[in-house]
Amino acid sequence: MRTDDPGRRFSREVKLAAVQRMAAGASVSKLARELGISRKGLYQWQKQFRVGGASALREGGRPQRGAAASHEQPEAGALQSSASDELLRALARIAELERLVGQQAADIDFFQRALQHVETARQRSGKPGGTASTRSSKR
Repeated sequence: MRTDDPGRRFSREVKLAAVQRMAAGASVSKLARELGISRKGLYQWQKQFRVGGASALREGGRPQRGAAASHEQPEAGALQSSASDELLRALARIAELERLVGQQAADIDFFQRALQHVETARQRSGKPGGTASTRSSKR
């Protein structure tokens, strides 16, 4: 059952919060169901944010065209959003690196246990220089 409404509009704040939750590792499927939007829509917001920061997450509706769009003057708010964009990118990068560290810790734990298992199996052979208790990979 699809709950997304093609006419539904989301504020920049909602989009930004969704992108932050995705960066923190939230389930995209659950987030999409919660917001009533497709996963594809969430990934589009994430891509827009990566390319242009929070200012790229525009409000709903058509983008401005012509002279009105090209003659906009930057405001003090634009400078603040630039700083907040940089902060959000940094937070997203931190979350990504934390996930990577967690994965590496799990890998290290796996290999330590595997090594311990092999060492225990070799100790069971009893005599030094005896045949290893682990099978050869050759047939």
